[in-house]
Amino acid sequence: MAIQKIQPSYKFNEEQLKQLRQIAPEAFKDNILDFNTLYETLSDSLEDDDFQTEHFGLMWPGKTDAKKMAAVPSRGSLIPVVGEGIKEAQTRNVFIEGENLEVLKLVQKAYAGQSKMIYLDPPYNTGNDFIYDDDFTESLEEYLRRTGQIDEQGKRIRTNTRADGRFHSKWLSMMYPRLKVARTLLKDDGVIFISIDDNELHNLLELCNEIFGEENFMGTITWLKKRKGSFLSKEMISVTEYIVVFKKSADFGYLFGGKPDSSESQPIIKRTNGVTSLNIPAGIVKTKLKDGVYKKGKYGVGSSSIELDNDIKVKDSVILDAFKITGPFTWSQAYLDDQLSKGATLIINTTNFQLRAFKAHDEDAFKGLPSIINGVEISATNEDAYEYLQKVFNNIKVFDYSKPVNLIKYLINAATYFDSSSLIIDFFAGSGTTCHAVMEYNLENKTEHAFVGVQLDELIDNKEIVDLGYSHVGQITKARLKYAINELSKHENATNTDLGFRVYKLWYSNFKKWKNYNGTDTKQLETLFSQYENSLVDDWKPENLLTEILLIEGFPLDSKIETVEGFKKNKVQKVTSDFCEHALYICLDKKVEDETIKSLSLGDNDIFICLDNAVTDQDKARLDDKGLIKTI
Repeated sequence: MAIQKIQPSYKFNEEQLKQLRQIAPEAFKDNILDFNTLYETLSDSLEDDDFQTEHFGLMWPGKTDAKKMAAVPSRGSLIPVVGEGIKEAQTRNVFIEGENLEVLKLVQKAYAGQSKMIYLDPPYNTGNDFIYDDDFTESLEEYLRRTGQIDEQGKRIRTNTRADGRFHSKWLSMMYPRLKVARTLLKDDGVIFISIDDNELHNLLELCNEIFGEENFMGTITWLKKRKGSFLSKEMISVTEYIVVFKKSADFGYLFGGKPDSSESQPIIKRTNGVTSLNIPAGIVKTKLKDGVYKKGKYGVGSSSIELDNDIKVKDSVILDAFKITGPFTWSQAYLDDQLSKGATLIINTTNFQLRAFKAHDEDAFKGLPSIINGVEISATNEDAYEYLQKVFNNIKVFDYSKPVNLIKYLINAATYFDSSSLIIDFFAGSGTTCHAVMEYNLENKTEHAFVGVQLDELIDNKEIVDLGYSHVGQITKARLKYAINELSKHENATNTDLGFRVYKLWYSNFKKWKNYNGTDTKQLETLFSQYENSLVDDWKPENLLTEILLIEGFPLDSKIETVEGFKKNKVQKVTSDFCEHALYICLDKKVEDETIKSLSLGDNDIFICLDNAVTDQDKARLDDKGLIKTI
């Protein structure tokens, strides 16, 4: 087998290309495949000419460049920041500081198709500038002139209001590439929840229809977010926000909304149903009717009326006789008999003889997720989130609109109720609510979910917070998680729960940036050859390079890394993961010794990786007989 030269690879994991519709739903227009859109979606680099043909759908200034941005590979890497986490050697939880689009691209291969749930709380488009300022929207002057809002002299033709498209286009251009990459991280039975307010709800729905497919829209949840509204508003008082829900594909199962309530009766008559008859056994129907005999005949009016086929006697709130009743029932005789055998109870409370039932539910029966979440009822309001952060940070206001833990726990329960070990991702991590919620949910439900949280390394300009020792948002996130872990560690189930996290930071790649040779500059050619001889930057560190290799090879950041015993002259590390069928054996020493080559034993699918200049051509030939070898 020929030895492969390892290079940073940022292409989408081809193993995930199972079905074209699942990978590129936007390429299907009215169930017809559009090859231009398909090419645009799957191309590694997109040129302006690729977007000449436009189609029906959500359009905005900057969309073309936003699509390009989704396809441009990251040139960075992630490095471990040892000592800033908790229980770093054992935990599966990961927190990453860095610009989230770059981070998503870097982890895309390793986490493609692995996440059961993604929760996002992106910046709301309130008209203020937001940090995620990717350089792909046209200037205000260019936009106003092109859309006819100013003349050639720059004089405004009409007032610039929130209805102007540019107000929305910048936000959409920020969201598009992030959602595009995020979709690849979801499992086929995965789901994404996105919090949003009124400003961009309609645009977010259209954007997600394009990226996830309109057929995968599950609904919009209305969240009652406040205990009371603001009396300062003289127009509408905002007490709700929304959570947009999309599934990855038709493979998604259910959103759990709780167990059925057996304490509430339900009618088994529906006026639009066909008329059928049910035979009711004696002595099982409870009633509020007065004692006495009720003659056979028609009771009630209209299409919901029923007919008793024989006389019945009521005594002490029970119908003593067996009887036959005819009407537009929703239950069949067989279903009625089955329910009665399981302990269902029948009642008739009024003289129109409308039959109702306290249904007997199977042990695994459940309700779907309702479209309303009452934050007041489950202690999941803005005030709850604010009060918790006040407690963590000495009564100093660190976030305006952090989400409450109980809200995220509610969504985790809905998405993962039937799966005890899932990966949950949040790449607008903020104060760390999702990460906190995952650990607390695990503790309370004895589950083993893991999180990946990503937060932009955003500087803080609040003097009170800076005086506490926090210079950027990621430090606040880590401090909140450590505080939460300290609290959760007091729980009786703490020893069986993963209460930890490891920290990574977006950094420069360990590989040199390759330049394109122009065909005439001999000095540039010499530089290229020298780079080929050594593809790594001069100041690379083994621990940083190891992390980059993991991601290139598709291994997640929580992979198990252990030093292999038996190699006396080299350090060989073995990397394994539950998500990968093979193992990596990595040696980053400057020379791979002859003894190591002789002792190396690889499984059928395992890979050995070393520095290119650490082995001679003769060594490579010998290693080739051992299995799959890659050099850096």
